[in-house]
Amino acid sequence: IPFAVANSICSFDETDFAGGVGNWPYTDADFSRIDKSDDTRFYDSPRFVTHIDDNAISALTDYYELEMSNKKKGEIDVLDLCSSWVSHLPEQNDIITYGKVVGVGMNEEELAKNKQLTEYYVQDLNKEPTLSRFEDDSFDVVCNVVSVDYLTNPLEVFQEMHRVLRPGGIALMSFSNRCFATKAIAMWLQADDIGRLTIVASYFHYSAKWSSIEAFNLKDAPLKTPDRPSFGEMFSNPAAGFAWASTASAVAKSNQGDPMFVVKGVK
Repeated sequence: IPFAVANSICSFDETDFAGGVGNWPYTDADFSRIDKSDDTRFYDSPRFVTHIDDNAISALTDYYELEMSNKKKGEIDVLDLCSSWVSHLPEQNDIITYGKVVGVGMNEEELAKNKQLTEYYVQDLNKEPTLSRFEDDSFDVVCNVVSVDYLTNPLEVFQEMHRVLRPGGIALMSFSNRCFATKAIAMWLQADDIGRLTIVASYFHYSAKWSSIEAFNLKDAPLKTPDRPSFGEMFSNPAAGFAWASTASAVAKSNQGDPMFVVKGVK
């Protein structure tokens, strides 16, 4: 199992929300978007790019491996919502073995390029939020990478996630601070990172009776830049100056990477 940084930020319970399950507090205005055009037009052309940096991708994959290594023995069935040409799942190993890995996304060319998917379906969850093609209790893991901010019908989607998960199954909603601002919902754009964690946690809470809801920060605390040698030290030992500059540059690059958050719901 790799070294995975998964710092728990907080757990949520019923007292953290104004109402109980089913008392949906949001209005249409909360889900309004700058670009109200049909999403199929926006996603018509494939984008073979990643929307988070390499360090964030590595942190997410390591976190997935940590979570999946804790699952039951045997094959793990995964549903990747808002899927694309890459799912960031760990490779199979002695501990993790996949059964079916199903992608649901917007662009067929992207989905067809995803080598981890055993099957895929083109579906606009904002038009058709139900997952009726899947039976109850049919997946161990449901994931969604940096796309929860685009959902305009999250109540129905999260209800369906709960339905298709097996008892003890996990839903992992990950996001960073990047997005297509014209397609993200209004209340997402108005919130900070903590506010966005709370928004996603509330989707879990109001949609169904989840056994637990927890928020994680997948990036470690910022690294400390080493003290710069004095000019005298660098003059007498130029190698020390070069070593400091190289280390300081690496630290700065690491600290400037994309943040990575996950809200985890357990059925």
